[in-house]
Amino acid sequence: MPSHVARKRFGQNFLVDRQVVARIVDLLALHTDDRVVEIGPGLGALTGPLVRLLDHLHVVEIDRELIARLLREFPSDRLTVHAGDALAFDFARLAVDCRGGLRIVGNLPYNISTPLLFHLAGFADCVRDMHFMLQREVVERMVAEPGSAAFGRLSVMLQYRFVMERLLDVQPTAFRPEPRVHSAVVRLLPRAAADLSAHDAVRFAGLVAAAFAQRRKMLRNSLGGLFDETRLAELGIAPTSRAENLSVHDYVRLANSLQ
Repeated sequence: MPSHVARKRFGQNFLVDRQVVARIVDLLALHTDDRVVEIGPGLGALTGPLVRLLDHLHVVEIDRELIARLLREFPSDRLTVHAGDALAFDFARLAVDCRGGLRIVGNLPYNISTPLLFHLAGFADCVRDMHFMLQREVVERMVAEPGSAAFGRLSVMLQYRFVMERLLDVQPTAFRPEPRVHSAVVRLLPRAAADLSAHDAVRFAGLVAAAFAQRRKMLRNSLGGLFDETRLAELGIAPTSRAENLSVHDYVRLANSLQ
């Protein structure tokens, strides 16, 4: 089969290291009847083992050439290819009649990883778990602690909705073409609805976005339109703090106080 030229506009770096693939499959601990969705199957390095282990696999792919390749290589009774952009895909429709929840996996395109993570967070209610290969710096931001330079809007929004664990670091040599960055595999487990204490999810998200839009400013300035210094102090927040100094719980308390 002719080789496929990676396309920069799709952020394609294909995983080719079989040992890394095997480790990822082991981490998934699959059961044959799991409802698994792979994002960006590419040349099928992970797709092949998944098809062999599962009754059926769903994949989301935007590249027409790769779609044709997948349809030739795998039987339709074992693989369903959903052609389109994962950023616009409705993952909830694959969760219908799925008691255990979706298991979403993939080597995510680095050029859209952050907006894709925010999009996927919107489907947490119908997801059992997610395992992704991402740029290592993105994973570091996802699991960062308050007070660190890596702690930001992505950290707060994902840590509020998921329990996350960095599982595996992957060298650039595991890909073709080799990316200029290192990668890491991360697991995301949705938190139970009872653990989500923000009264208004939209208000909470807006507050976090406002705080980190001007992260170098003190909160008395970046959130000045919502809280004065006295109110921040009453809520136990130092007005001179910056966005990265607050915990996820602090942001929930601030958002809830706006009611």
